[in-house]
Amino acid sequence: MASVTHSELEKDHLAHHSHVHDHDDHEESFVSKYIFSMDHKMISRQFLITAVVMAVVAMTMSVIFRMQLAWPGEKFAFINALLGDKWAKDGILSPDMYLALVTIHGTIMVFFVLTGGLSGTFSNLLIPYQIGARDMASGFLNMLSYWFFFISSVIMLASCFIDDGPANAGWTIYPPLSAVPEAINGSKLGMTMWLISMTLFVVSSLLGSLNYIVTIINLRTKGMSMTRLPLTVWAFLITAIIGVLSFPVLVSCVVLLIMDRSFGTSFYLSDIYIGGRPLDNVGGSPILFEHLFWFLGHPEVYIVIIPAFGITSEIISTNSRKPIFGYRAMIGSMLAIAFLSFIVWAHHMFVTGMSPFLGSVFVFTTLLIAIPSAVKAFNYITTLWKGNIQYTTAMLFSIGLVSSFITGGVTGIILADATLDINVHDTYFVIAHFHIVMGLSAIFGMFAGVYHWFPKLFLRMMNKKLGYLHFWLTFICAYGVFFPMHFLGLAGVPRRYYTNSNFPMFDNLVDINVIVSVCAIIGALAQGVFLFNFFYSMFRGEKAPQNPWNSNTLEWTTPMANIHGNWPGELPTVERWAYDYSKPGAENDFIPQTVPLKDGEQDGGGH
Repeated sequence: MASVTHSELEKDHLAHHSHVHDHDDHEESFVSKYIFSMDHKMISRQFLITAVVMAVVAMTMSVIFRMQLAWPGEKFAFINALLGDKWAKDGILSPDMYLALVTIHGTIMVFFVLTGGLSGTFSNLLIPYQIGARDMASGFLNMLSYWFFFISSVIMLASCFIDDGPANAGWTIYPPLSAVPEAINGSKLGMTMWLISMTLFVVSSLLGSLNYIVTIINLRTKGMSMTRLPLTVWAFLITAIIGVLSFPVLVSCVVLLIMDRSFGTSFYLSDIYIGGRPLDNVGGSPILFEHLFWFLGHPEVYIVIIPAFGITSEIISTNSRKPIFGYRAMIGSMLAIAFLSFIVWAHHMFVTGMSPFLGSVFVFTTLLIAIPSAVKAFNYITTLWKGNIQYTTAMLFSIGLVSSFITGGVTGIILADATLDINVHDTYFVIAHFHIVMGLSAIFGMFAGVYHWFPKLFLRMMNKKLGYLHFWLTFICAYGVFFPMHFLGLAGVPRRYYTNSNFPMFDNLVDINVIVSVCAIIGALAQGVFLFNFFYSMFRGEKAPQNPWNSNTLEWTTPMANIHGNWPGELPTVERWAYDYSKPGAENDFIPQTVPLKDGEQDGGGH
């Protein structure tokens, strides 16, 4: 069946693209080329640029609330200029807006930058390229996926400009704050817009994920068996499967919340008093919300980090000039992580009063997930070991990912243990952990991918020196922001508090908050280097050579021009796996996947 589907689609594509010439681009109108494009390359650019804009917004928000935390009560004219008198009278951030900024910052970063930015950009760009397909299985669904993503991000941003302010119940939107519109200002229209935005985001994610799965299974070119797939494609496949299984749970969770908000049900509400008056809702439990939310929330961590792993695997192998160590173990570890990610969710809920026995089950499964994660870390280190390392900017960010993933993983073991977690739950320790392991690692993976595949995205090279400057400033500032937070957390400083100076026991910790905020501001300004390099190189960068990194995968065999159908003639035939670097007896230190095996030569993919 797969082969029939493949050949039919192939004929269809060839018929459609028989006029692939240089003038093909000129025949399209601006609208069909740039807005309603069904070309996977264009859609990946759209996802990337939208994610970059959203990241700038989220980063600006974090700088504003970090200034409040470091210098509580200080007046900042620029905060007043940005937010107006209502939310920042005299340049002092209001508590309501503080909570709103924390909420929207978290939401944008987790969903719109890390999920949409990573999977949307790189799955779209690399899946057809690396499996040897003309395009995605469905260009139309692919286009819809982007537009749902775009509309969702517009609604999320628009919620920041309404009278009552955006949602401010934290990015996890726990009831009852989010379920009772009278509870806080941010639970009125702002919360409704948040829920609509997230529902559209899930639609986008599901359309994209189903498309990726079908494309990888059905449209692989001749000779591209599953064990010859680059690890990037494996990572995108596994991510898409996790997304398809977990995102619908978020929608069901949101639907029940909408019912509680608007239709008088009580799934999550019981015995609540507002202004001294009891509400009518009885029989619900906010704990149910937590179970449903974290059933998505924890797989979401891996939806974010596994694509970054795939990108990193490819870049580390290419720039170490060595085959990736333990190819099958890498696939196995990603599959194990994907399976285990669904049975660890309640480690977010150790302090909710759940049964200690149940808690111990989740402690066990959470500690178990450390094993495949450690396999990945060891395999990266072993690939780097004695490699002929080329320090490209992408390579530096990939090594940065390995570093931050190990750092964050170690603190995860502390949080996985219920007995230890109770002491640091809801403190800055948790913030430190998940920002390092999920935020930093995924962002480093994203930067690595942008620097590495920029020649395929925009046919030009990014500036190497600016790339180095961007890496070192980002790396140092990132650790400067998140590492000290561990110490704040161990001292008991709670997360999400507007100011800690009201508590005398935290007086001696104010200096740490200042260090964190200064690093955050410098780190945010450092991203200006990347933004300049990115947009300047897009138009004025050096023209990219055919294969700038001497890489083996199929995308570097396509012409350096944006043609429909990727390859002008026949599709390439794959003869070997993707990681034949520095093979003994070979003339070059890389052998592209299209080069046939010699007599007696073994294929590294395990054939």
